[in-house]
Amino acid sequence: MISKIRFICLCLLILGSPLANAQDKPNIVLVFMDNFGWGEPGFNGGGIVRGAATPQLDTLAAEGLRLTNFNVEVQCTPSRSALMTGRYAIRSGNGTVPLGEGVYGLVQWEVTMAEMLANAGYATGMFGKWHLGRTEGRFPTDQGFDEWYGVPNSTDESVYSSLQDFAESGVAETYVMDGKKGSVPKKVRPYRLDYRPLIDRDLTDRAISFMQRQAKADKPFFVYLPYTATHFPTMPHPDFVGKSGNGLWGDLLMQIDSYVGELLETIDDLGLAEDTIFIFTADNGPEALSAGETSITVENAIHGSAGPWRSTLFTGYEGALRVPFAVRWPGKIDAGRVSDEIVHAMDVFPTLAQIAGGKIPSDRVIDGTDMSNFFLGSTQESGREGFIVYMGNDVFGVKWRNWKLHFKEQTGWNGVLREYTMPRVYNLMNDPQEHDNVLFPHTWIPKAALPQLEEHVISLKKYPPIKAGQKDPYEPPKYP
Repeated sequence: MISKIRFICLCLLILGSPLANAQDKPNIVLVFMDNFGWGEPGFNGGGIVRGAATPQLDTLAAEGLRLTNFNVEVQCTPSRSALMTGRYAIRSGNGTVPLGEGVYGLVQWEVTMAEMLANAGYATGMFGKWHLGRTEGRFPTDQGFDEWYGVPNSTDESVYSSLQDFAESGVAETYVMDGKKGSVPKKVRPYRLDYRPLIDRDLTDRAISFMQRQAKADKPFFVYLPYTATHFPTMPHPDFVGKSGNGLWGDLLMQIDSYVGELLETIDDLGLAEDTIFIFTADNGPEALSAGETSITVENAIHGSAGPWRSTLFTGYEGALRVPFAVRWPGKIDAGRVSDEIVHAMDVFPTLAQIAGGKIPSDRVIDGTDMSNFFLGSTQESGREGFIVYMGNDVFGVKWRNWKLHFKEQTGWNGVLREYTMPRVYNLMNDPQEHDNVLFPHTWIPKAALPQLEEHVISLKKYPPIKAGQKDPYEPPKYP
């Protein structure tokens, strides 16, 4: 009898211990594509009409929640900043993609998703493109990741070494880097065209190894996998070249689908499917390079697909803002659910914090909304009615429910910029291409949509944004 009582007491102690709580935390895998339009995967009507079926992606969406109105910022760096911090990128000083060679990225004062999850007991690994800093103190391993393998900047830099006059330019060549928390990442190899088609294979292998190691250690893990696909230049792995029969883009779609399938298979083989949140999404809408704008071949500069939405990245249109989104968590998120509720990338931070037991910083503005109840199905409404549409550091418009206000419009990533004395108003349900201005008779729309912009402007005055290029250490001003 005594031994039985002791056994029961021991069980109770184990169940109440921090270790048990840590083991109960769901693993998180976040796949973040680069310049991957809304219309690319089969689950959004792409797939075979884009050159190759995407059965793994379609199954992922069918096994979880698919969002048709998931929004991001419209350039690589601001989108990644919003995702990592839960804040508009204007606040962190990362509203635009950096073009110069100076300091940029997240100051160490910012709290990233990786830091939040690490503090909640997670092993954190990143494999892929960072684009939030390229100098000492600004790498992923300085911002909460235990390990990182990838590139600090963007994939177009893989082309540099093949261009005439680059060697004499004085511009530093981009390197693939490998790092661990607590040490400066090491340069592994130059990021050139010979490695461009191979890198996503290596990222996948390293992500799989990381999951296997953490599963063996019985520790919850966060894998952030920002692939380099489908950013220009379009160069699939040799294993997939010619496989689709529909050109390089179809081959690349097959590759993406296959790699995601490997990740899901690994999670299933480890017996972790019901203990893992798996998210597939992207940083912004498609790019639209034409052969005349590149020194690579026509096939390497392919127009992506935004589905029914207008335009590409670097605009304020829906084609830049809306990207594919699917999340699977068997037993927690209902399979086969589809929603057109508005969600923004900056909502992922507070949502995962709530689910994982992480702490959200209380000393700064967090623009994201906790979507945990919405994701888990206890409510059918996301709680977000709209957001501010930035292009770089400029407010281009406001999205509110199924309506858009445009103060500025840029026809394409390098197109004509127009500014209006009166905002243009579009009904996105009736006019997904945003051509038909219906301000009159719908002058009530600005009255309904603009209060969120007014609140945003007030918050920026109260809490001024960090300046672009701000060096560390950074201390925010003391606010009243």
